[in-house]
Amino acid sequence: MLEAIHFQYFLGGLISLITITNPPSKIPLFISLTQGMSEERRRQQAKWAWIYAAAIMLVSLAGGNVLLAFFGISYGAMRIAGGLVVAAIGYQMLFGGNSPNKAPIVRRDRDDYAFFPIAMPGIAGPGTIAVVIGFSTEIAELTDYIDMAIAFAWTVLAILAASGASWFVMRYSDVISSRLGPSGTLVLGKLMGFLLICIGVQFVGSGIRTFMSGS
Repeated sequence: MLEAIHFQYFLGGLISLITITNPPSKIPLFISLTQGMSEERRRQQAKWAWIYAAAIMLVSLAGGNVLLAFFGISYGAMRIAGGLVVAAIGYQMLFGGNSPNKAPIVRRDRDDYAFFPIAMPGIAGPGTIAVVIGFSTEIAELTDYIDMAIAFAWTVLAILAASGASWFVMRYSDVISSRLGPSGTLVLGKLMGFLLICIGVQFVGSGIRTFMSGS
């Protein structure tokens, strides 16, 4: 039973991060930025974007509570604010056609886009960071240090798996793009948007309960 509870940190974290990062939405960005590059160079861009994005999320997970304590922000307030941000992003995806962590348009006048804009804000944007810090507050509220360590480890695995999904999509972007087509990508984006709204509402509800309890 305890192992199942711990595994929920991995499964819940993976679903939330896959939804907020929405790997298929990175296909047009990656293809446009790496157009004209050699196949080896494109593989390197995908690999380093994955590494950078995972590093940003891991730093957010490890340092999220320190940042909240420094600014005197309660866990409940963080979850409510983060939930509203995530729900707003989901609403934009569902009704406005925007993708989460939308990267700005950049000029193709250099040969390295792995960190900016692919990894940040493309994969690990404000919404993703808010979700990860929300995970860190949930882990911090566990009373047993062993449980905290296990939950932290499962969440780290979820971060690596979610960022790895973005790597896979970018690595095989040409094949996936041709298989999905514009309609498939649009439908998938709408589904991700609805799921994001659900996740955001759940974050807000959890934050209200925590806030009311005085945490």
